[in-house]
Amino acid sequence: MKLNPDCIRDILLVIEALPDLQHYYRFDSETIPEFFPQYSLEEIMYHLRQCELSEFLLNPSHTLNYASYTVSDLTPKGHEFLANIRENNIWNGVKSIAGKVGSTSLNALTQIASNVITELIKAQFALTTPIS
Repeated sequence: MKLNPDCIRDILLVIEALPDLQHYYRFDSETIPEFFPQYSLEEIMYHLRQCELSEFLLNPSHTLNYASYTVSDLTPKGHEFLANIRENNIWNGVKSIAGKVGSTSLNALTQIASNVITELIKAQFALTTPIS
């Protein structure tokens, strides 16, 4: 299956919205249509597995045949990636750069997002640095 970066972002946003450590999110045939009507069960399960392999998910568990997936939270790496791509304008810029360089792997998207944020921070310092 082809990686869909928008699906990854949507999954991370839902997991981040969990209210506290006592809750978890169960992705299955009943919950996916409610939160992800634009994606199939198979697509969500595939992307959850990619998030797990990329170490974005804390304590993920799934059934043997991937019919359901349970997640309690994002890892620091998952939170950092989501924080870097949360804003739509930044996310669209990250996807644009990824398209130009020809790579939409999670590793490439993570690096691009980090670099975009770094450049935005540098630009802010340039705006606030007094002219001597």
